[in-house]
This record gives sequence, structure tokens and C-alpha cells, in this order.
Amino acid sequence: MSSKRTQYRCLVVEDEWLLRMHLVDELTDAGWQILEAGTGEEALAITDSEPRIDFLITDIRLPGIVDGWGVAERFRAVHAGAPVIYVSANPDLLTRRAPGSLFFGKPVDMTVLLEACDRLILEQD
Repeated sequence: MSSKRTQYRCLVVEDEWLLRMHLVDELTDAGWQILEAGTGEEALAITDSEPRIDFLITDIRLPGIVDGWGVAERFRAVHAGAPVIYVSANPDLLTRRAPGSLFFGKPVDMTVLLEACDRLILEQD
């Protein structure tokens, strides 16, 4: 299944550099193509400029004006129906979550996260 992962692009949004590097390294090692952002504003710029992003993994609390909820809203507006996964130490707010999204608390178990990515992306084909 990992060879199929190389066909898909993920945007990872995490302001804590070490956590972002860990997520990016694990996802890259699993075969996914990764774009990354450290702020909500960076994530919006990538979302608006990249013609194809297949799924989003975002923290909720981000520096600047745009938080992870806002990132996910814009992402879904540009990439309708694409999977969204929140990974945060903040509380889950069902009223703010993108429809059909998943929420994982920090620290996230990478095995569980990778399985969720496979389920959301690979099994929908």
C-alpha cells in the first residue's frame, strides 16, 4: 500500500518545530508527499497556491491570527471534501470541526495517525 501513498500530498500545519519535524518525518517515511507550514497564514498561502493537496493535518493553536479551525475551513473551501485531521492538545470542539474530520489529542500515536491517513485516503479510492 505504501507505493500508492506517493501519489498523495498532505499539508502538515504545526507551529512547534520539533513536533512538525516528527510528523513530517514519519509521514514521509511512510511514503506520503508532504507540504508543511508553521503558522495559519503560511498554511492559507499554501492552500491557496497549491492546485492539489489531498489531505490536511493541523494543530489548532497556531501563532498569528489564523488558528487550525480557520485553516481547515479555508482548506475545505479550496479542496472540497478533502480529509481533515486535527492533532492538538486543545479540546475538540465538534461545532468547529470540518464535517467528517478526525481529531487526535497530543501526543498522537503515529501508528494510529498513519492508519487514519490510510483509511481516509487510500480506502476511499
